Amino acid sequence: MLSSELSPSEYNPFYHTYIKALGGEVKLLDQLVDGRDVFLSFLKDIPTAKLGFAYGPEKWTLAEVLMHIIDAERVFQYRALRFARNDATPLSGFDQDIYVPESNATNKAKEEIMTEYKTVRDSTIALFRSFDDIALKRMGMASGSAMSTRAMGFIICGHQAHHMAVIRERYLN
Repeated sequence: MLSSELSPSEYNPFYHTYIKALGGEVKLLDQLVDGRDVFLSFLKDIPTAKLGFAYGPEKWTLAEVLMHIIDAERVFQYRALRFARNDATPLSGFDQDIYVPESNATNKAKEEIMTEYKTVRDSTIALFRSFDDIALKRMGMASGSAMSTRAMGFIICGHQAHHMAVIRERYLN
């Protein structure tokens, strides 16, 4: 499954930024696995003192951004499961600004965040490995838009890539 095989009709245009963040043609399972390894290495190199840093007023701390990545992956993973299992029930969106303060990010050690991330990503990898081509192409409704199972996988990868770029640019300079 290549990102270039995705049709714009498989996801809401809002998510195009995330698909584009993958930088071209990538294989879904390879990107999920490679993305895990790259992200864990990236996290390992972040100074612990930076976790409480926010680059501006009303902006999330770095720890909150990391928990947002984990929370969003959980939500997208759940959507993918529902679509793959042919559940046609429309799914509502989620308000990240409600989730972040409730994530308890400021009380988590870097190692806890890394362990939680790895656990979630390993679960995502196992889930997407379990899908056949039919399940990957199945469509569902989320946030008022038609979405495919495979689009959810690429969105997971692209969402993480997008936030890694933001972290490098705004939190680690």
